[in-house]
Amino acid sequence: MTTAAASPTPPVAARTPIVRSHHGDDVEDAYEWLRAKEDPAVIAHLEAENAYTAARTAHLAGLRERVFEEIRSRTLETDLSVPSRHGDWWYYGRTVAGKQYGIQCRAPLASSDDWTPPVLSPDAEVAGEEILLDSNVEAEGQEFFSLGSFDVSTDGSRMLFGVDVTGDERYTIRVRDLASGRQLPDEIPDTFAGASFSPDGRFIVYTTVDDAWRPDTVWLHEIGTPVSDDAKLFHEPDERYWVGAGFTRSERYLVISLGSSITSEEWLVDATDLTSEPRVIWPRREGVEYDVSHAVVDGEDVLYILHNDGALDFELVRVSAADPQGARHSVIPHRPGIRLLGLSTFRDWGVIGYRREGLARLGMLDYAASTVSEIEFDEPLYSVGTGGNPEWAPPMLRLSYGSFVTPGTVFDYEIATGDLLLRKRQPVLGGYDPAEYGQARVWARADDGTQVPVSLVWKRSFGEPGAAPRPVHLYGYGSYEHSIEPGFSVPRLSELDRGVVFAVAHVRGGGEMGRQWYEDGKLLAKRNTFTDFVAAAQHLIDGGYTTPDRMVAEGGSAGGLLMGAVANLAPESFAGILADVPFVDALTTILDPSLPLTVIEWDEWGDPLHDADVYAYMKSYTPYENVREGVRYPRVLAVTSLNDTRVLYVEPAKWVARLREVGADALLKCEMVAGHGGVSGRYNAWRERAFELAWLLDVLGVAD
Repeated sequence: MTTAAASPTPPVAARTPIVRSHHGDDVEDAYEWLRAKEDPAVIAHLEAENAYTAARTAHLAGLRERVFEEIRSRTLETDLSVPSRHGDWWYYGRTVAGKQYGIQCRAPLASSDDWTPPVLSPDAEVAGEEILLDSNVEAEGQEFFSLGSFDVSTDGSRMLFGVDVTGDERYTIRVRDLASGRQLPDEIPDTFAGASFSPDGRFIVYTTVDDAWRPDTVWLHEIGTPVSDDAKLFHEPDERYWVGAGFTRSERYLVISLGSSITSEEWLVDATDLTSEPRVIWPRREGVEYDVSHAVVDGEDVLYILHNDGALDFELVRVSAADPQGARHSVIPHRPGIRLLGLSTFRDWGVIGYRREGLARLGMLDYAASTVSEIEFDEPLYSVGTGGNPEWAPPMLRLSYGSFVTPGTVFDYEIATGDLLLRKRQPVLGGYDPAEYGQARVWARADDGTQVPVSLVWKRSFGEPGAAPRPVHLYGYGSYEHSIEPGFSVPRLSELDRGVVFAVAHVRGGGEMGRQWYEDGKLLAKRNTFTDFVAAAQHLIDGGYTTPDRMVAEGGSAGGLLMGAVANLAPESFAGILADVPFVDALTTILDPSLPLTVIEWDEWGDPLHDADVYAYMKSYTPYENVREGVRYPRVLAVTSLNDTRVLYVEPAKWVARLREVGADALLKCEMVAGHGGVSGRYNAWRERAFELAWLLDVLGVAD
């Protein structure tokens, strides 16, 4: 006779009340003690949570393995990227079956007028190939590995790379001589991502962070000299501003960029004299954002400036580089509802990115005529952007393109003819046919009458969405003007092929419908983000697309805040909530200016530390503080990382503990060696996603 295994018992976090007092409001927080990361009791609790989650999901082990194998079997594991030309070389990346990380390579040009990238095959040798960086070698012996900087000098003689082996996004920069393969003694610890060589290859420009993880200082390191001798090029003391630096494509200037959520400022340094005094382009003004690109028009150095000074959706002007605060020549005037996103300048033309009717688009800018010609595509939903264009005077523009049903595609747009030259489409093995899948956009009506776009993706063999209720996976984000673009996903096929409809609620707080869409979902309008998502879910229910017991919601980071909020607002609408690195203890975090990101975040959420109205508003929606008694919560899976510096592990740990107090079925999975982006290595990432998808499919009732 056998005895059924006992159901695992969830960990119970000790209640150790700590009182927080602000604006005359005393709040007793029973689980704030979990913030003490170095406390053995905290680590023991997190390990107990992991053990409980493992036990509760043990029955899904077979499904997890099948989903993982589906992802792997659809992926061409040994593959190469499309080469990009820079200097005398074609640069590209390799992936190799069985290896977690990519390999950076290059091969010489056939001639100086060679602009057609070589067609590379995993099975064939590449003439003259050099392996620049094999991240698998660099990651040996490490549980975590992330590459934060990678650059090769313009003359091709040196390479720099920045490595993080803990997940805290502090990178150590190393330099390699490419002719000999010898590692140079230069080693720069504790840097931020994005370091680069100066055009002459003599210097490295890099940034460092303050105690709150804010990049605040730009440094200049001369190769071969002690790091202690590095020159401080720029320091920003205002805690609201992040600092970055990079060279213009023309290599004429170093641009030092400062930005808060609502204000920016940029400074120019002559690239031929990097120790010269930076000069400000436009002095900062609260609420004015701008971005600068260098070009040469009629023999004059000019700056194209994209800005929102009196232009909600931004306009483009041109000024003299010698006198940037002088006369402004209007190039693209402000057009309400058409959000200008960014300009890339080249020697003879520019390319402007913008959003119109909820989609990102690209247009070619004629410098002489100040006219824009849109590059057209034939799908109703798609995403497009520029990428891999380091050269100043190319005859073509490299584009990345895709949709919910079209795998990632690389085009070269030929300037002279307007032709799109297909260079590569992401291979999807196993007979993938995009015609078997559909994509569409529907509109949900929010409480205030606003029409909220909702994108749908499905497999046609299961019937058209709305014909009969189907399991639905509803995704959302809705912060920082970040738009969720129509993009292809190999792991998503494991859902679609089981009959799940994948949906994206493009809620306010994102940028899909222009700057006003963002403004209407931040600060004291933040609740619109949450109610829009609930309205999208209700639209799918009312329209017969699904039923509450067949819908799971997902969001991560600020989208995790969205998940926690909608779980409190409409727990009856969902069967499950998947929250990745969720920002669910938002008020506690935003009240503490010593924590990473807090001060700069005040422009996004408000300043509850000094403003009683903001405090009361945030307290009314922050998920941890608003867990409700007497309701039946959907099943919850919260995924976090111990070393995350953006959303600390303590937030979901506290949230899960509080949810359990009211009887919710909540699981916490904490990666003990990872950062904000989760585990490192592609196979590890696939297994992580397979874990989440297996849980999601189980909740939806379509586990194998």
